[in-house]
Amino acid sequence: MSSFWLRVAVLLYGVASLAVLPAVLYDRPNWRRIALPTAVGAFFFHFVSLSEMLIAAHHSYPVNLREMQSLMGLLLSGAFLLVYWRYRTVSLGVFVLPIVFLLVLLPAFDPVHPTFSSPYVRSGWIVAHVALLLAAYAALFFSLLSSLLYLVEERRLKSKNARSIFSWLPPLETMDQIAYKTLLIGFPCMTAGLLVGSLLAQEMVGPAYFLDPKVLLSFAMWVLYIGMIYIRRNAGLRGRRAVYLSSFVFLVVLTVWAANMFSSVHRYITP
Repeated sequence: MSSFWLRVAVLLYGVASLAVLPAVLYDRPNWRRIALPTAVGAFFFHFVSLSEMLIAAHHSYPVNLREMQSLMGLLLSGAFLLVYWRYRTVSLGVFVLPIVFLLVLLPAFDPVHPTFSSPYVRSGWIVAHVALLLAAYAALFFSLLSSLLYLVEERRLKSKNARSIFSWLPPLETMDQIAYKTLLIGFPCMTAGLLVGSLLAQEMVGPAYFLDPKVLLSFAMWVLYIGMIYIRRNAGLRGRRAVYLSSFVFLVVLTVWAANMFSSVHRYITP
């Protein structure tokens, strides 16, 4: 039944992705009444599907890449709903909901994928490490997206173009708050994820783990994250400079993720 519920979630995510377009871009409140409930329903069935999948497989955490992909989609969907609950805006759904739809599409119709074989993965600690980092990546994505939209809205207001295609964006203050608050949420997730990963690495690889350039890059990413929060908080950074800073850190995050995929200390999958 887990595959069935996930396919229902995919269908609802698709409907929400389509309905949010006229709701946001053309200011049609009736479509908003469709987009939001279907997004909530999709999140619910997505959660039920992932829970049933784990129970049926007799483990309490994801153990293959399709399950991790589904978890990432669930985290992004949950983040979108939290942003709506806090700021009453569905504008980010124009970008987030299609991404979630694509993330969940493969797990729904092609659930078979090689599983993690390492006993450390099956112990659950490595999954906590990955899940925490995924949550941090989701928060960084929201921060970058909000910063980019802040810049677009700022330029629209300066040009005094009331009929711009981006007139549906929320106020600048709302976008800035979303960008900053998601940074604050993502930081403890990244810190905990790196801490769990470091403790596991001590047992799996030993001190040589910390000589891996990819691992050093991960901790450099963490330092950059701290710097970004500090600069935004104390210098009041926003607009173009905030976009440049967020983009740079997000690029570093993607580089670290790609590098770790090929790292000898991050291979937990059977051929």
